[in-house]
Amino acid sequence: MGFEEFSIAAEEAKRIAFSFRNPVIVHHYDADGLSSGAIVKAAFVSAGREHRIMGIKKLDDAAIERLRGEKEIIFVDLGNYERVSELQDVLIIDHHQVKETGKPQINPMLYGIDGGSELSASGTAYFVFRQNADLGLVGALGDMQYPMQGANRIMLEEGIRKGEIRKDVDLKFYGRYSRPLVQFLAYREEPFIPGISYKEDHAQKLLEDAGIELKKGGEWRVYADLGAEEKRRLVSAIAEILSRSGRKYELVGEVYDLPARPRKSALYDAHEFSTVLNACGRHGKPELGVAVCLGDSAAYLEASSFLALHKRMIREGVLFAKASLADLGAFLFLDARGIIDEGIVGIVCGMVLQNGGKPVIGIADGEAGDIKVSSRVVKRAGINLGKMVAYAGERAGGIGGGHAVAAGASIPKEKLNEFLLAARENIEMQTG
Repeated sequence: MGFEEFSIAAEEAKRIAFSFRNPVIVHHYDADGLSSGAIVKAAFVSAGREHRIMGIKKLDDAAIERLRGEKEIIFVDLGNYERVSELQDVLIIDHHQVKETGKPQINPMLYGIDGGSELSASGTAYFVFRQNADLGLVGALGDMQYPMQGANRIMLEEGIRKGEIRKDVDLKFYGRYSRPLVQFLAYREEPFIPGISYKEDHAQKLLEDAGIELKKGGEWRVYADLGAEEKRRLVSAIAEILSRSGRKYELVGEVYDLPARPRKSALYDAHEFSTVLNACGRHGKPELGVAVCLGDSAAYLEASSFLALHKRMIREGVLFAKASLADLGAFLFLDARGIIDEGIVGIVCGMVLQNGGKPVIGIADGEAGDIKVSSRVVKRAGINLGKMVAYAGERAGGIGGGHAVAAGASIPKEKLNEFLLAARENIEMQTG
């Protein structure tokens, strides 16, 4: 099994999708779910076919009941399909660890392609419909699939040939096109630059010392406006500060521009685009994220307000997490109930991962009165979190699933201790 067999299966999935008369497209609410849902919707629009679309957080019992009367459903990036056999005509487009559903599904994991690092749901949707490689890339980055490898690399190169994506090697900071230089340096958590982060005056001095003009023609310059020599001086200055502080960070790497999007916006850089989508979905506006994907300029203006809120909540969440992480031996534990929203606790866990290899398990209040669990781990740790949360979630009377490096669960409030004990047991079993 390999990419050729996957491509054949993707063609069959397209045939099934277009055999539906008026399906409802049901997608996840994160960046990958919004991107993949938008790709499917765009394909139906291009083909002039009727459809409806809705974004949800999880395919739980309540969602199943809502969908029971639907004759045709295309599920995208929802991961848990235990009860879909109860529904009528279904097609599944996904990349999570596979379980038998009794329904047709296209999933790279079935063909030896790693759905955790080589292809996300949006990439899978791209190969089904062979359009919107730019959104496939955005979704992959939103699911922390970087650098691009395997099937993702094939999608990337196809997108470049089609003119949808431009690839470069440059500074990997957020805001290359959208933030004035001082704010570009001063406001970031990753990497934290000692003496510069959250200090605009210090950031301005660093730029001036590097001989970089902040304005040109009366307008604030952004990083993308700099010449090659200016960029070299700035990267060298940042690298020197990080080196003196003992911090290791790969400053330069592949970056991706999307030429069809407005240049000085958060949509021109594919990494930034994924953050905009996460802000929409995780703050209860999945339909807004899909509209942004499809080029709705009014939707982007509205999404910008959610983006500012999203980044502030993440920044505050990271500060809380760094002060509150507890080492429970097999993993680091973050009890964020009442502090961090369930929609971003997983993002925060990912941002406080440490080099030691221990997973981070975070919990937040779930909207249904339960506990939302999110977990993250570095790949080299060799721990499969998807298997861990499935095991611990079941032991605690809940449900869990996901990828090897990022997974989540929902459990009853009174079963937290059972979950943590089962999580420790499973992690220790995996690590020997």
